[in-house]
Amino acid sequence: QVQLVESGGGLVHTGGSLRLSCAASGRSFSTYTMAWFRQAPGKEREFVAQYDWYGLLSYGDDVKGRFSISRDNGKNTVYLQMNSLKPEDTAVYYCAGRAQHETDFNSWGPGTRVSVSS
Repeated sequence: QVQLVESGGGLVHTGGSLRLSCAASGRSFSTYTMAWFRQAPGKEREFVAQYDWYGLLSYGDDVKGRFSISRDNGKNTVYLQMNSLKPEDTAVYYCAGRAQHETDFNSWGPGTRVSVSS
């Protein structure tokens, strides 16, 4: 497994932008599918975006066109660029990793909090 640590969360006004980073330690980062999830207060965890190890990108319906996931395998880091933020984007954002042989995301970071004020 890889160890993951998120950063970049904070407080932003509606319409603002933030970029989250997730640094991974451990070997074979380039062979991991990486994803972002979020959990708002009182709600279940929600899928945000995914970057498969072979290059396929996917997004949750609520963030399409506003959020963008990218990765730098040389830096063992995955990013989430969040634009046009809305109050409903307020949540704790988690980075997750899934090895090629796994069916579930088994590596998780501690999360970073994003708050969007109206």
